[in-house]
Amino acid sequence: MTINKKSSDAIACCGEEILSRELLLSGTFADLIAGEAPTLRLLSDEERRASLASMLAERPEGDVWIFAYGSLIWNPIILSVESRKARIEGWRRSFCLATVSGRGSPDNPGLVLGLDAGGACDGVALRLEEDDVVHELEILWRREMVAEAYVPRWVDLLDEEGARFGSGIAFTMNPLANTYAGGLSREATVQRLATAAGSIGSSADYLFRTRDGLRALDMWDELLEELAVEVEEAQRRLQQLPAADI
Repeated sequence: MTINKKSSDAIACCGEEILSRELLLSGTFADLIAGEAPTLRLLSDEERRASLASMLAERPEGDVWIFAYGSLIWNPIILSVESRKARIEGWRRSFCLATVSGRGSPDNPGLVLGLDAGGACDGVALRLEEDDVVHELEILWRREMVAEAYVPRWVDLLDEEGARFGSGIAFTMNPLANTYAGGLSREATVQRLATAAGSIGSSADYLFRTRDGLRALDMWDELLEELAVEVEEAQRRLQQLPAADI
């Protein structure tokens, strides 16, 4: 199912995005992260270029697609010529990436989505124009490969009937990274999502926008739906507490 034509607009976005194409092109996004999380080891420009070159060297035949499963759904930033629903197998959507910047802080780390091993994941495949592949991937690498949290890999993209229609790049979790949070309890996950915030927004907003982006495409993620309800309830409880107790 095709969703849209060439666009960098969010599918389901409310309000102006702080994380923008301009911010990435200027090279200041990494500086922003470094300022907020001085102890976090960031990839150098050379390491990022080597990572992208390695992916391109392993490129399968056919078009280049990006598999969006989180914020790339509602704030893709990169330019694509086609979007369609897709499923990948062997990986599941999970709030397993701790963030001490952007949507969290060193004192109260937030959580964003990663692809953890096992299961399957429904998302959106974004097809890049062949002439734009290198440029758009360079922008994408500046966004996703700031640190060592993700391992980019080529995955098979399946349509709604389960047939393969192409190969896509998916940013899977690096379980060896010190930002991996796959073992958090449900209670701790809800607490972080309900309270953490940073320079580009809150973890709760990230959750709600991803849920709404999937809903807009008639794609319902049971985990996100349940977490959203629990996070909203946690936020209501926090609002009712005296200031001294928060």
